[in-house]
Amino acid sequence: MTDWAANDWAPTAVYGLCLATSVICAGLLLRSYRASRSKLLLYTALGFAFLALNNLFLVGDMVVFPDVNLWPFRQAASIAAVAVLLYGFTFEIES
Repeated sequence: MTDWAANDWAPTAVYGLCLATSVICAGLLLRSYRASRSKLLLYTALGFAFLALNNLFLVGDMVVFPDVNLWPFRQAASIAAVAVLLYGFTFEIES
């Protein structure tokens, strides 16, 4: 019987699914922004785009280039995502 931790494909599948989910969410939010022109949708789409970039760096760091340290780039993308979302939720909320 094999152990889940022994399977190398499981983490790769999770990283890939997280990347795909972030890209799909960003795309759907951007499409909704184009239809309604709500700035809150734009900032949320940009936040998810930065989260997708973070997941892309995660895939690169853990799967494609395991010997290269991409941690600073992952953290920068995460901070950018949170900053964009925080700005959008704070200053662009419609009353």
